[in-house]
Amino acid sequence: MEAKIRGAFESVGSFFTGGDHIPWCDRDIIIGCEREVAEAAEGDLDELKRDTIMRLSWALVHSKQPEDVQRGIAMLEASLANSSPPLQQREKIYLLAVGYYRSGEYSRSRQLVDQCLEIAPDWRQALVLKKTLEDRVAKDGVIGIGITATAVGLIAGGIAAALARKK
Repeated sequence: MEAKIRGAFESVGSFFTGGDHIPWCDRDIIIGCEREVAEAAEGDLDELKRDTIMRLSWALVHSKQPEDVQRGIAMLEASLANSSPPLQQREKIYLLAVGYYRSGEYSRSRQLVDQCLEIAPDWRQALVLKKTLEDRVAKDGVIGIGITATAVGLIAGGIAAALARKK
């Protein structure tokens, strides 16, 4: 019984806090990735440069800082123009979807997730992000309905109170 009650409270808490299953990245990890990119830029290995840039992009779109997320989105969009193997292209599209999700652009994120799933229909990460997006949009809809209902109730109450005073 206690486990059921705890589960109910956790469920309600995650509803209001917006808990999702997408990891966050700390600033120190981003700094480490930036250092790796700078070191790789000094070398001759293009593959190492691409790998370090992908790691930095991953870290940026998973950051809690909106400016980092925007920087990650910009890096990924710029790198999409470069021809790359389909697997790497899929990764970039997925990371872009995460970035747009983190920045609140759910419709763009959903388009990109659908693109990922066209390439790899059983890709677990993309399926989890799609479910997270659907849950978030539904939650935002419920909250919007609640706010609207509250506003309508307050207006109706105010009108009723005004009419009662006149009589």
